Amino acid sequence: MSKSKKDETPADEDAPKGGKKKLLVIGLVAVLALGAAAWFFLFSGSGAAEAEPAAEAGAVVLPVDPVAINLAGGSYLKLGFTLQFSTVWDENASGGHGSAAPDGSKAMDIAISQFSGAALADVQTNREAMKAAFEQAVIEAYHGEVYELWYTEYVTQ
Repeated sequence: MSKSKKDETPADEDAPKGGKKKLLVIGLVAVLALGAAAWFFLFSGSGAAEAEPAAEAGAVVLPVDPVAINLAGGSYLKLGFTLQFSTVWDENASGGHGSAAPDGSKAMDIAISQFSGAALADVQTNREAMKAAFEQAVIEAYHGEVYELWYTEYVTQ
């Protein structure tokens, strides 16, 4: 059997070529990692999320006049409530976002749309669940500016 020139080369001569490739790959990975880390620290901001201050009860309280809402079957619900705005609303109102007086029309619209056409039995037996859903919808509609909602009238007939 004859040996080719490739078989005759010592193992030491192949090692530097493989070592150079490994060194090149390691260097490339290190450069990419440093680039990614630099991008993360430069463009991602401070890295810590800024927490919004917790809402607190503000000084503004808006009583909404009671309204009769038609229920299914000829019954009705007389609903009245008061909105207490949070300090977030106080800051926005003083910041020049329009009128300084709060408006309860969004809350009244939500009340009419949620309770209108509901069965009398639902309004009476599922009262707490319906009130909680209404309160959540109002808080979302006012973008967190409503701190609390109180019912002044909740009468069915």
